[in-house]
Parts: sequence; structure tokens; C-alpha cells
Amino acid sequence: MKVVFMGTPDFSAPILDALAKEHEVVCVYTRAPKEAGRGQKETKTPVHLLAEKLGIEVRTPKTLRNAEEQEKFKALGADVAVVAAYGLILPKEILKAFPMGCINVHASMLPRWRGAAPIQRAILGGDEFSGVTIMQMDEGLDTGDILLEDENPVALAKISGGALHDKLSEHGAEMIVTYLRNPKAYPPRKQGEMTTPYAAKLDKNEARIDFGESAEVIERKIRAFNPFPGAYFEFNGERFKILEADFDMQAKAQSGEVEDSATAGVLAIGCGQGIILPTKIQRQGKKPMEIGEFLRGFCFPTGTILK
Repeated sequence: MKVVFMGTPDFSAPILDALAKEHEVVCVYTRAPKEAGRGQKETKTPVHLLAEKLGIEVRTPKTLRNAEEQEKFKALGADVAVVAAYGLILPKEILKAFPMGCINVHASMLPRWRGAAPIQRAILGGDEFSGVTIMQMDEGLDTGDILLEDENPVALAKISGGALHDKLSEHGAEMIVTYLRNPKAYPPRKQGEMTTPYAAKLDKNEARIDFGESAEVIERKIRAFNPFPGAYFEFNGERFKILEADFDMQAKAQSGEVEDSATAGVLAIGCGQGIILPTKIQRQGKKPMEIGEFLRGFCFPTGTILK
């Protein structure tokens, strides 16, 4: 089968790799390189780098809304376009360019968590499970017919955003390959009503910890934002990221109040309800540390109120 692949971040790369092993990927569409780092060096997307390694043509248009780009797309003569976290809106002319249209690999159990950041939103929302949906794309935002849905969803009780990202990327790669082997075995079905708000794109300001929230909510935020952008608080003008934590909803302390015991290797911070117990923390400009190691070199004065 001739396939056009459209994707950009790390999540998309394993999906491209799996497709290339079974099909003729005639072209890859990804976002244009950006300048990044201290030297403002041009940086290609993970999908771009993988496509070059695989010897596949790469295109990086800024938009697909103009007639010239649409004609170039149609001229590829593919059977289907597979889309995974591409980052550009696809107009009707692109969606209908190939016989099988455009098929999306989406990191949630649709219709739950339509939108840009379903992985983190599922953890933040307190969901018990998350998975992958293979969907026929239409002009709506993740509203197309479901073709295949994850039969082995991932439990979210202790998983981080980074670990869930990797698992769903692997699931997505397996599922799109399964679907394309025999599309007729998976008749499309309409989505039900959405039961959550849209999974809006992450805002770095969301990562700041509000100790007025419950310890359970804060612990979910810590997991959801690990590794990026990292849930944090500030003390004396310095930023501290909490990368992993336990919590106790029965314990009581003033919101933001620090209770630590350097000798016992324990740090407890009061929340609106319960306490949060960081187990891995990263001081600004330093490497991540287990809490015992961290407290041997740094101590928040007991009774300090973090805000």
C-alpha cells in the first residue's frame, strides 16, 4: 500500500517506523525546522530526522490551504494518508485526496479528550485508563468515525506523562499496522457524545503548583507534567521541580507549609487537603535527585510557607 505519513514530534516517529516496515511510504509531511538552543541552530523534527534516515522524501509546507500544495499532495497518488500529531489543520481537499482519505492515530479513547494534549489531560483529569483510537478524519476536531480502538488501555494510577506518551506511541504504531493489513475488518462507527472538555494545548503556566489544591490533584499534576514542562514551585527566587511524589489525604497541614526531616530523608508540604511528599526533586540548574540525596545538600526551613 502507498502511504503518505504526516507527523511531527517524538510520539509520531515509532508510527512512521512501523509503517515503513510494511508499506511504501512515498512521502513524509512534518513541521518546518525551527531555530533552537543557545546558538539558534536549525533543528529538524524527530519525524523529519527519521524520514531522512529511511530515505523518504520530506515536505515541510507552512500551510496546506493553498491550491498549489493541495495539487502536489494529490499528485503523490497514495492510497491513504496516516496522521499522528502533525500540527497543521487539514482542509477538505487534503482529507479527500486519496481513496482511503486521512486516518488519524489519536492518543485517547475517543470521544474522550479530543484535542492537542490528550495524554496529559487524561492524567490531570483523574482518568483510570487511557488508550489509542484509529480514526477516519473529517473536518471536525477529532470527531471522525472510529475505525479501531485500544483493547488493552493503559492504567493511569501511577504513570507519568512521559511513560504514558511512550506506551501510547507503541500502541498506536501496532494498531495502525493492524488496521491497514485488513481495513475491511474494521467498519467505521460514529463517536458518542464527548464526556470531557477539549484537551487544550499545554500552557507552561499550568505547571506551577498551587498548594491550595488538594494533594491528590497536585500529585496528578506532577505526574502529568513529567518530564515536560515539569510541575514546580519557587522559593527565594529559585525554581524547584517536583518530578515524583506520594501524597497523604488524611494528614493535615497549612497550605504550602514545609515539614522536613533531613535525617529521615522526608519532605512534606501541606496542601488544601492532605500533604504532598516529594520523592524526586530538581533544583534549578541541577540534576534530578531522590529526596534523601536532595535533603542532604539543601533544606527548606521547617514552617516555611511556599506560595
